[in-house]
Amino acid sequence: MTSPFDLTGRIALVTGSSRGIGLGIATGLADAGATLVLNGVDPGRLDATRKALAGRFGERRVAARAFDIVDEDAVAEAVESIESEVGPVDVLVNNAGVQHREPMTEVSLDDWRRVIDTDLTGAFVVGRQVARRMLPRRSGKIINVCSVQTDLARPTIGAYTAAKGALRNLTRAMTAEWAGEGLQINGIAPGYIHTEMTQNLVDDEEFNGWILGRTPARRWGTVADVVGPTVWLASSASDYVNGQVVFVDGGMTAVV
Repeated sequence: MTSPFDLTGRIALVTGSSRGIGLGIATGLADAGATLVLNGVDPGRLDATRKALAGRFGERRVAARAFDIVDEDAVAEAVESIESEVGPVDVLVNNAGVQHREPMTEVSLDDWRRVIDTDLTGAFVVGRQVARRMLPRRSGKIINVCSVQTDLARPTIGAYTAAKGALRNLTRAMTAEWAGEGLQINGIAPGYIHTEMTQNLVDDEEFNGWILGRTPARRWGTVADVVGPTVWLASSASDYVNGQVVFVDGGMTAVV
């Protein structure tokens, strides 16, 4: 019998996948059999990532499209290109996001809007462009990458917290409108994950001690910790799971 977690033959578009968690998720989906479409806004870095993954999984299984997720025209053009040249998108992972650290009394409106646009509106723009093609097929998985800040808040990241909290309800709104047409839309909420982009926080003795003390698992998460739940949500194993946000945080949001 074929495993319900097998993604062979499925095409997965992962936004913000040229590095970090997005790259880890894309690699994990490919390990499960998926054909990848990578995305980023830096064409050079994106192409380097594509070549590296193509060397591992083969040229036919790794494509890339550089586009800004908040540029609706660019997104529409890219999705049309993917559908016609690579194939129908079966799985969308809305991973691209930004962070900005500054007290809310000081943050500029431009920086606030940049975070909200990227972390929330981008998922809406890409999500509905892909959904417009999934709906007639009555099949598709959309996974929105949330955060522990979907449930919690910390000083100086107000815009990010607002965006990630709203992303949970965008996931629910997508479910309310599209689940009846055969789509599954869920979220995954990583806790504090050790990547090259968080290395400076790991190296901060005080912050690292706070993470280890605040997390029941007593460790940072890894990209591998995020991959398994994402593969599950992308696969047939989750066909009756809809509108949920799965926290992958070592228990951080379960305790006070």
